Amino acid sequence: MTKSTSKILILISVLGGIALLIIFYFATWYWKQNNYKKHLILYGNVDIRQVDLGFRVSGRIEKMLFEEGDEVKVGDIIATLDKAPYEADLATAKAQLSQTEANYAKLIHGSRPQEIEENRANVQERRAVFENASIIFKRQSEQIKVGATSQQAYDDALAQKNEAEALLKNAKEALSLAEEGFRQEDIDAGRAAMEAAKAQVESAKLNLKDTHIYSPSDGIIMTRVREPGAIIAPLSIVYTLSLYHPIWIRAYVSEVDLGRIKPGMEALVTTDTHPDKPFIGQIGFISPQAEFTPKTVETTELRTDLVYRLRIIVNDPKNELRQGMPVTVKMRIAE
Repeated sequence: MTKSTSKILILISVLGGIALLIIFYFATWYWKQNNYKKHLILYGNVDIRQVDLGFRVSGRIEKMLFEEGDEVKVGDIIATLDKAPYEADLATAKAQLSQTEANYAKLIHGSRPQEIEENRANVQERRAVFENASIIFKRQSEQIKVGATSQQAYDDALAQKNEAEALLKNAKEALSLAEEGFRQEDIDAGRAAMEAAKAQVESAKLNLKDTHIYSPSDGIIMTRVREPGAIIAPLSIVYTLSLYHPIWIRAYVSEVDLGRIKPGMEALVTTDTHPDKPFIGQIGFISPQAEFTPKTVETTELRTDLVYRLRIIVNDPKNELRQGMPVTVKMRIAE
């Protein structure tokens, strides 16, 4: 092979390589353009949603029923306080309620017939005493005029008459009150006292119920903060619970792609473990405020770019997604 022929072959190889690079570049560019029109790929994490659990009342912890890593169901009792003080408070509140109810019933129904009859008999007795004292006083008044009695006897008769008259008046007023019943103001005050006692009973029941911590949702115990025997104040953290549902994906979209998505749009969520097994989700929230991309999120863009936060709600009936797991979100965009 001549030297000129070799040069021609080398030139042809170089030109062929350049042509292949140009074809590859334009093919890649064409694919990206068409893929960009059809799909949007984002990266994010399963949102970590936790709740700190504690008692609403103070006391001594009696039981801690779960360890870190244990799964709990909604409504499970996971910790209890010593209930004795709150059971005593409830018994006291119930006794006070019984007392106020009895007093209110007395005010409503007024005096019993026997009590009215007793007051009526007392009036008759006082009237008889007064009439007798009046007769004695009248006799002493006539005798003192002729000097047939002493001044002392006259004064004693006057005093007895006045005392008998006052006692008769009191007996009549007592009979009148017994017949008319209690005043409306007294009845209203009795009713208010009874309602306050009922509220105290309900408050005591609520405090007794609050000696238990119930799991607010299905989840897993992340942290066990206290131990049995500890004295705690209200709202002190006892457990930290990581929730299973709902599953949210936190992702970020650039300003360029923001106009291509909207709430309710369907999304396919995949994990590195099972990239061929997508979870079905939809966009539930798009933040109206831009922010810098968090360093914990892997993106194909610079982390200094301004992005908008998304919340994607995912259907995960088998609880295969774990809190904090990195995921890939793919959304089909209408042309």
